[in-house]
Amino acid sequence: MAHQPRDDTDDPLAELADLVLNVGRLVRARTPGPADTVPLTETERTVMRVIDLFPGSAPSDIAARTRLQRTNVSTALSSLENKGLITRTPSEGRGVAVHPTGLAATNLSNLRAAWSAQLGTALKGDLAKVRTCVDLLAELERKLIDESPTS
Repeated sequence: MAHQPRDDTDDPLAELADLVLNVGRLVRARTPGPADTVPLTETERTVMRVIDLFPGSAPSDIAARTRLQRTNVSTALSSLENKGLITRTPSEGRGVAVHPTGLAATNLSNLRAAWSAQLGTALKGDLAKVRTCVDLLAELERKLIDESPTS
C-alpha cells in the first residue's frame, strides 16, 4: 500500500521530515543488531555519525555539528572510547582530535549490512528510486550539519 500524505498538511517538506524520522525509527526497531555489533545509545549514534563524517574533529566541533550539549558529547565520547570505537589524540594547543577506530568501521559495516538486508526486503530491489532518495538525503544532511544553529 502506498503512503498517503496526511490530510491536514500540504507541506511536502514537513511530510518529508515526518517520514524521515519515522522511517529511521522503524529501521532501528526492525533491524536486529548483529551479534558482533557494539550497541550504541541514540546520543552515541549521533556523535559517531559526525565522527565518521568528519574524522579528526574537536569535541566542540562535534557538539556544534550535532546540536548536542557539550557535556552530553563529552559523556558520549568517554563511552565510545571505552567501547573501543574512537581514539582521542592531542592536537593544536590543548585541543583534542577524535578519530574512529577500526572497530568502529567494522561496527558500521555490520550495521549497514543489516540495514541493507532489511530495506532490500521491504523495497524489493527498486534501486533507481533508492539512489535518488540517497542523493537527496545526503545533500540535506550536509546542509543541515553545515548550517549554523541559529540559521
